[in-house]
Amino acid sequence: MKSAREKKTEQEKGRSSKQISEKKQDIKYDTRDYVIDYLIDQYEKEEFYIPLEYQRQFVWNDKDRCFFIESILMGLPIPYMFFSDTKDGRIEIVDGAQRTRTLVQFCQNNLELQGLKILTESNGFKFEDFDIAIQRRFLQQKIRVVFLEEGTTEKVRQEIFKRINTGGLHVNPAEARRGAFEGKFKEFLEECVKNAKFNKLAPRTKITEDRYEGFEMVSRFFAYSENYENGYEGYNGNVTEYIDGYVERQNEICGKNKKAISQYRIQFEQMLDYAEQILGKRGFRKTMTSKSTPRARFEALSIGITLALKENPCLPVKDISSWIDGDDFSNITKSDAANNKSKLIGRIEFVKNKLLQGE
Repeated sequence: MKSAREKKTEQEKGRSSKQISEKKQDIKYDTRDYVIDYLIDQYEKEEFYIPLEYQRQFVWNDKDRCFFIESILMGLPIPYMFFSDTKDGRIEIVDGAQRTRTLVQFCQNNLELQGLKILTESNGFKFEDFDIAIQRRFLQQKIRVVFLEEGTTEKVRQEIFKRINTGGLHVNPAEARRGAFEGKFKEFLEECVKNAKFNKLAPRTKITEDRYEGFEMVSRFFAYSENYENGYEGYNGNVTEYIDGYVERQNEICGKNKKAISQYRIQFEQMLDYAEQILGKRGFRKTMTSKSTPRARFEALSIGITLALKENPCLPVKDISSWIDGDDFSNITKSDAANNKSKLIGRIEFVKNKLLQGE
């Protein structure tokens, strides 16, 4: 039988009420209706803009875009978009980038409708192909917008973006992390992604990099490297939660300790230098012809190298041909259950021990 919960004291209730009241004051907004014609016009004039600093690249595929346009043509209600006033007088699209760009593409005749399940007679149509009355009604259809008033801080806007976009399949963890955790360490991670040697050794496809695969890889590299000695305390297999917590903590630490970033930079560059010497032109890829780098393989090699260098800063360059293409290494870097803690530690220690043992 469950024990009775203790009632909250009046003092606790008071503190709760005060905090809720204070936080509500941080968000001031009203709702507005913009007709599509006006929305497109303002976007083309760059009066409505998308802050790519914490929003994602355009990742909707043709199916997504056509489904959205079909919904508008049918007169279905569209989820609210979030806009915000800014200091320079322009309007920031906090959430609604995908929808706005799709509307612009469609009305500029750069999107041909395909795969429509209900309006099947409109498959193969571009905007210009519709009857003029349909075009006019489309352009005059209203989009409901939550408009955040001037004074809403960037931190609040980022929090709104995070909460809207982490509840479903809309963004991946790296996209949400870039938008939610501003700070010195996050800026450093973005610097690492631009490192020429990293890009040469760990290539990504355009599709994955548009969704910040490189940012995810370097985030995991530092989080897993730094927390190896504590046995990844608090890690339960939920990578997103673990890496988010790490990046948030490091933003605070690096904001206070200016030397920390320099130390991390040296660690990253030393790992890449050694990796280049033992992996050659293939880098972290599985084969010379591979177009992308598997995460589990990158984690095993990059973190294994870093840990080996920590134990032996004068680690000699090794011939790793005896195991790099072997079944043992292939099996431990498979994607199956790759986020299991024991498997994570296992593949990292495999590389570390091979390097330290001279194999």
